[in-house]
Amino acid sequence: MVGQIFRFGAASTAASENRETDLSLADGTDAVILVGGKGTRLRPLTLSAPKPMLPTAGLPFLQHLLSRIKAAGIKHVVLGTSFKAEVFEEYFGDGSGLGLEIDYVMEDEPLGTGGGIRNVLPKLRGDTVLVFNGDVLGGTDPLAVLRTHREKNADVTMHLVRVGDPRAFGCVPTDEEGRVTAFLEKTQDPPTDQINAGCYVFSREMVEQIPADRPVSVEREVFPKLLTDGAKVYGHVDAAYWRDMGTPEDFVRGSADLVRGIAPSPALNGQSGEFLVHEGAGVAPGALLMGGTVVGRGAEIGAGARVDGAVVFDGAKVDAGAVVERSIIGFGVHVGPRALVRDAVIGDGAQIGARCELVGGARVWPGVIIPDGGLRFSTDV
Repeated sequence: MVGQIFRFGAASTAASENRETDLSLADGTDAVILVGGKGTRLRPLTLSAPKPMLPTAGLPFLQHLLSRIKAAGIKHVVLGTSFKAEVFEEYFGDGSGLGLEIDYVMEDEPLGTGGGIRNVLPKLRGDTVLVFNGDVLGGTDPLAVLRTHREKNADVTMHLVRVGDPRAFGCVPTDEEGRVTAFLEKTQDPPTDQINAGCYVFSREMVEQIPADRPVSVEREVFPKLLTDGAKVYGHVDAAYWRDMGTPEDFVRGSADLVRGIAPSPALNGQSGEFLVHEGAGVAPGALLMGGTVVGRGAEIGAGARVDGAVVFDGAKVDAGAVVERSIIGFGVHVGPRALVRDAVIGDGAQIGARCELVGGARVWPGVIIPDGGLRFSTDV
């Protein structure tokens, strides 16, 4: 199921993380991952695959999260699916290949974050539910969040992460005891640097109280009602690695951070380097790979090409002298000689002709053919 990974770059062992070791916290805990979104911000890549299954540091993004759950000692995982639901089960099956037990619950109609949590209730086994948004790359040990939940005897515990600029996010202030006091919309003058990190611990009783069979937002409906009703809602606050992988820029940076060991993933066995090249890929002499670049299985990088901080999917080809920077190159894409692809997304099977320039957020849909010199932003030959 998971191919062998070869790293041709200088590799080093990542520093051991300080993490909780009391695996008994995982007893009676189910992990729920919400993976039902359509990933529209990552189109055209998500026209053919759900966002959590896109290759990230050489593995489906979801596999990195599953490896963190496994490392925390949690065995049972429920995936709340919708868009292209069959892809998840086809790849992960019953989870035994990862040492997990995975169940699947599909939404016939979008139910939102709260509705998605309530929808998996029939598959839950324990009294504690650890919920993850399936598009967040994080570095916090799930056991640490569970420990806060138990120590506070909370009804719900939210993982809150401190960020340098919280203005782009909703803020979640807490009091001196760590109890959540409000849920605030985006503001230019935020009262706290704590934001919702998309990871929650619910008691089973709290999940049962979420309205069933209709769309519900956990952020806009469930949490505010819990505060109004006097429920014990606490925050687990830290400054761990955190990235929403919903945009091309964040997807590329998150993948590079995994390769370089900046973002932790047990699935990568604690190793890091400047690039990752998969089995069956070819890198010609003189090609330069850097910045956490990933080269997929069967892909080819031509002589003198420079690939910096990019994700090159399986079977893609980057010809001699081409430059690819901070971009996503889809399955089977062909980038011609001396082409420039910078801050762009190239859909599966597209062909970018020689000397073309695609920069500044360009997106090429699957199968599109751009002829040699057919798109440029300069007059240089």
